Amino acid sequence: MTSFDPQSVPVRCAHFIGGQYRDGAPRLDITRPSDGQVYAGLPVADADLVDEIVENAWNAFKTSDWRSRPPRERARVMRRWADLIEADTAILAPLEAVGSTRPIGECLSFDVPFAAEGVRFFAEFADKVGGEVASTASDHLGMQISEPYGVIAAIAPWNFPLNMACWKIAPALAAGNAVVLKPSEMTPFSCLRMAELAVQAGLPPGIFNVVQGDGRTTGDALCRHPKVAKVTFTGSTATGASIMSACALTGPKPVTLELGGKSPQLVFADAPDLIRTARSIARAITGNAGQVCVSGSRLIVQRAAYEPLVAEIQRAFALLQPGRTWDSHTSLAPIISATQLQRIGGIVERAQAAGAEVLCGGGTDPRLEGGCFYQPTLLGNVDARNPAVLEEIFGPVLTVQVFDDEEEGLALADHPVYGLAAGVHTADLGRALRAVRRLEAGTVWVNRYGRSADWIIPTGGYKRSGIGKDLGRAAYEANLRFKSVLIDIGQH
Repeated sequence: MTSFDPQSVPVRCAHFIGGQYRDGAPRLDITRPSDGQVYAGLPVADADLVDEIVENAWNAFKTSDWRSRPPRERARVMRRWADLIEADTAILAPLEAVGSTRPIGECLSFDVPFAAEGVRFFAEFADKVGGEVASTASDHLGMQISEPYGVIAAIAPWNFPLNMACWKIAPALAAGNAVVLKPSEMTPFSCLRMAELAVQAGLPPGIFNVVQGDGRTTGDALCRHPKVAKVTFTGSTATGASIMSACALTGPKPVTLELGGKSPQLVFADAPDLIRTARSIARAITGNAGQVCVSGSRLIVQRAAYEPLVAEIQRAFALLQPGRTWDSHTSLAPIISATQLQRIGGIVERAQAAGAEVLCGGGTDPRLEGGCFYQPTLLGNVDARNPAVLEEIFGPVLTVQVFDDEEEGLALADHPVYGLAAGVHTADLGRALRAVRRLEAGTVWVNRYGRSADWIIPTGGYKRSGIGKDLGRAAYEANLRFKSVLIDIGQH
């Protein structure tokens, strides 16, 4: 499959509770960002329905054998689920693409297979991470035993609906928990299909549930529910703070939060391949139209490399083809909504009023009627106080600042609020390691920008960019609680 007709994609406007679909009256219009058309309606779960769903998950956790099932058997079920996800690509890929910012070509080549691989990855932790024996007195036996929390509430974002949901669902299920997932109300449908496939694979009904709704009503009720033992969320810093507050007031309960970013790309004049570096920088701000938490949105370049680097980035921008997500030729995605498109434009206007110079782009793309498209934009002549430097834009807007020496570059790279990721481009290993140690970011990439094509390296932020880690062993362990045991084995 390549291009497809968006009218041909059936969507199920429902919750998924206890292994069954539950239809509800549509209350929210769901709009396609590619053409601005309303294509579905979504039910919104109120506090009473959230209570029913959480109770159902809690009962499944307590009465099914999922948490006590031999770990290898849990892993086998999850591997079957991964196989079903991969075999379902022809259904899942257009379902993912039709109403999101994910072009069909990327859904086919990356989103669906990567989601399946994430389920397989975390399945393998089921029998490989447990407790430990503690070193203590010879007449004692000290142990730390790992146990699942119970019900995990997972609140996933709209920018990579399937993959970001799997970041949260897969480690929680592998650890023996039950999950209630609330996908974004803007991209709610592909995760429903994934939940159906989980039951087909042998997951006990009620262990993985999907509740539909908005953040203010549904998400808040989920975070506050007394039988939700932990919350994991990816999204904005402001929403993360609200979730943390709700969990503290009604718990307290632990949270994993991957939040906003304003990540620097620090380029020294000795970067080993300036053309390759420029293309990497361009991809890092235009991938998913810049709607990625770790987007490299602040270019900080040494003066000697400024002109050739900026020229090459502009050439890379010009090659991108904006298009509908159901068109196989699309290489620049739409912005998720008209509201977000307006917000991006507003920040760029304020940046110009504060002195920024538009080097290219700087406005909406009028070529695709009805869609939410913003031109790849490069802003020069900005200082640390400029709104485009300070604020997370979540769009294809790159600011450029120039430095002369290493200390100045590192100082510019630091951000007063965010610390999610950073890139360093240099041929000097010592300089790279100094930068890695100095930069306040949860992830630092050297001579590249972006995650590896696997799930092994944890990701998470410093400062207001989050708490805890997704991906890797750290994500699996974050879904376990640990009980200390001390046994007296001395003779009496």
